[in-house]
Amino acid sequence: MNASHQAVVSIAVLKAKTGQRQALKEALLALIEPTRAEPGNLDYVLFELRDEHGTFYMREAFKDQAALDAHFAMPYFQRFATTAGALLDEPLQLIFLEQVSA
Repeated sequence: MNASHQAVVSIAVLKAKTGQRQALKEALLALIEPTRAEPGNLDYVLFELRDEHGTFYMREAFKDQAALDAHFAMPYFQRFATTAGALLDEPLQLIFLEQVSA
């Protein structure tokens, strides 16, 4: 299978600045519904680290790299990106995963 046509699966790690936990959570939750409606989206679920409130993980999967690129270009994602600096304690970390089991 051509790598450009394989699903792209990642975990985004987002750590809120002190006092920005709720604002970051709301901004991330606002991305869920429109992202899930994208034709290339396979999975988009937000988690918060149980023992470290304010650290969020977004589990995401897109049908291919083009679908992920399209997601990054969406107006709602661009709006989030412009406000992220005020909310995040450190730059967003995107960890790409390769599925090894069914």
